[in-house]
Amino acid sequence: MNSQSALIEQLRHHYDVESLLTEEADCWSYGYDNSRQHAIPAAVCFPSTHEQIEQTVLLCNQHHVPLITRGKGTGTTGATVPADGGIVMSTERLRQRLEIDPDNRLAIVSPGFTNQELQQAAAEHGFFWPPDPTSSAVCTIGGNLAYNSAGPRAVKYGTPRENTLGLKVITGEGKTLRTGVRTSKGVVGYDLTRLLIGSEGTLGIVTEATLKLTPIAEKKATLQAVYRDIDSAAKAVSKLMAQAITPCALEFMDGKAIEMVREFSDLGLPSEAQAMLMIEVDGSAASIENDAKLVRDTANTEGCIEVFLAETQDQVEKLWLTRKSLSPALRNVAPKKINEDVVVPVSRLPQLINGLAALAEKHGITIVNFGHAGNGNIHVNLLLDPDDPAQAKAAHECLDEVFNLVIALEGTLSGEHGIGRVKKNYLNRELDENSLTLMRLIKAQFDPNKILNPGVGFPDTP
Repeated sequence: MNSQSALIEQLRHHYDVESLLTEEADCWSYGYDNSRQHAIPAAVCFPSTHEQIEQTVLLCNQHHVPLITRGKGTGTTGATVPADGGIVMSTERLRQRLEIDPDNRLAIVSPGFTNQELQQAAAEHGFFWPPDPTSSAVCTIGGNLAYNSAGPRAVKYGTPRENTLGLKVITGEGKTLRTGVRTSKGVVGYDLTRLLIGSEGTLGIVTEATLKLTPIAEKKATLQAVYRDIDSAAKAVSKLMAQAITPCALEFMDGKAIEMVREFSDLGLPSEAQAMLMIEVDGSAASIENDAKLVRDTANTEGCIEVFLAETQDQVEKLWLTRKSLSPALRNVAPKKINEDVVVPVSRLPQLINGLAALAEKHGITIVNFGHAGNGNIHVNLLLDPDDPAQAKAAHECLDEVFNLVIALEGTLSGEHGIGRVKKNYLNRELDENSLTLMRLIKAQFDPNKILNPGVGFPDTP
């Protein structure tokens, strides 16, 4: 009996038949995420308690079998794909606790709850948790923390790292840690909370999180600004981020994205539109009108065709429909597209967007750009058929130059999607060897037997 088979036999003592999948057909759908990678795990388990996870980690250590933790599989980097075999552990049933503490402006949450479920619970008390990924209805809190997934509101309110007070974690060695605090201040020891957030399941498994909540603003204003060219829109972003009112969302779509939306759904955008900004501001009822006017005037720069301020909820929904129609349109045109989320300093956005246009022409690849412009986080979509060898080769060469461009502009290779398996071999373009060596040593302290998500987050070594 090999080590995986022996491990599975022992797992049967800790999981009932509905919480442990071993048939290949049953395990198949847990072998992929939102990347194009796939591998079938030896088994899939669904723990519902901290203790079950602890025991599973100890057994995987005993048999030296990889353990890959996942939520609902909405990640795009292959970080939860069991490429080296082993056990996939889904935390979607780890839903013991969802408590809102309004007096202390915090929530205590198990990782299996979705982002949307947390938002709804917090809203009943007049609060929200700032991270709001597009997949909020599906993605879990555990996944949000593993990837440091943020969304549009990060421009004003920050990412999970800025909005998490503490964690309960099981390390790769099977030890339980409690990190962080339950207060707004705390500086005792190293900041293990921020280290664990964004580590993509390579250091530990979160079994509970203490999250910082923010009061819901009294009022919100939504604007749509349309531009004749990308340069004008990018320059408007820099001006918007330099004025006194910080938008709570500042989303960007380029001309190609607008074309895609037009083909998918006629939303009444001007024919000459080559770039668009979706802008939201929030605040008190007394100040929102003046804040919206300041933002509208700032957005109305040279090259601006129009700035529209929504006055009714129907108008707000119609404006956001433009942005929300984009992903279905892209999936319809290129179901196997490459989507990379890169970040550059806001002042470098014009250079990034123009550089991407040049690369698209050079390699004959259609590139569609959209994303969270307020913090320079652009989703670069390469539309291709990867089953066509010529297109796949051109896309690979183009992507290589995209990352070089981002680094040259003093940017970073990922804002919220993570590194996973997809980007790991580009990592040394951004991080020096001393940094990578130190990170590997940290990994060894948390996970000495290298069972947690092996092959994720670090460049392959010879």
